[in-house]
Amino acid sequence: MASVFFSYSHADEVLRDQLEKQLSILKRQGVIETWHDRRIGAGEEIDKAISENLTSADIILLLIGPDFINSDYCYDREMMVAMGRHERGDAIVIPVILRACQWHGAPFGKLNATPPDGRPITQAVDRDQAFLEVANAVQAAAKKLGSRRGVPPALTGPVRIIPTDPSQDSPFGPRSSNLRMTKTLTDRDKDRFKHEAFEFMAKFFENSLEELQKRNSSIEGHFRQIDANRFTASAYRNGKALSRCTVFMGGDSGFSRGIAFSQGETTQSNSHNEMLTIEFDDQSLFLKSLGFGYGQSDREGKLTPEGAAELYWAIFMEPLQRER
Repeated sequence: MASVFFSYSHADEVLRDQLEKQLSILKRQGVIETWHDRRIGAGEEIDKAISENLTSADIILLLIGPDFINSDYCYDREMMVAMGRHERGDAIVIPVILRACQWHGAPFGKLNATPPDGRPITQAVDRDQAFLEVANAVQAAAKKLGSRRGVPPALTGPVRIIPTDPSQDSPFGPRSSNLRMTKTLTDRDKDRFKHEAFEFMAKFFENSLEELQKRNSSIEGHFRQIDANRFTASAYRNGKALSRCTVFMGGDSGFSRGIAFSQGETTQSNSHNEMLTIEFDDQSLFLKSLGFGYGQSDREGKLTPEGAAELYWAIFMEPLQRER
């Protein structure tokens, strides 16, 4: 059984959980076992537990996004150790591109990333399919490890291995990457995209408030998840409220049809200061700002969940940044 280590930023915890669910079948079949820092028990030494699992893992998944690149712990400690083990042949490192960022110039940029062609998972039309491609890459790596050791992976039935790089060692031979066709998007696709975008925003605001506090001793942030469709965020300086907001999801019709931003804390859904609607073209789903006084430059843009979260965060931060 191959051991899999997740190296990731906590800002991407929701995406990590979704990937681990896609790997469940490989765990049930005894092909892999997984570990990440949320498995550290009470009383354990955090750095020691991470180091022991990182240096013993067979497969190391680098979950790449802007927060991973920005994290000294992820980049300078975990990633550099992982690459050293990969170059010695002690482990297989697989970069998993979660979100769009500049990653090709990093030490792991020379490795073949997944999903194929380095397409960010958050930009996929069908996110389940994107995570499945990652699972296929993990399965192929586990099979490769089993071949090295002379031990075949434990599989309970015929499973087709989809190669991560079709130009190398592919039983199907070389092929073109020009396979783009118009996709049909269902209401279920749109609803899933909206819900996952909202969950990403909630985690984004919670983590950003935490980091804002760390970097500014006079600032206190407060995040509150009201329910599955609404959260509030507040920032205080020396006890004085400087900014408050509510972000909530609307239904598929009516006044609020997407993900709305309202200044202040509110339980109402009949007013907002900004709205992001769910749109699509022939290839992908995206968010679009209606530009009610904010984000005018983004009105014609196709926003990813990350871009949408940054837009709402900029609106939230504006009172803090102009306050003296």
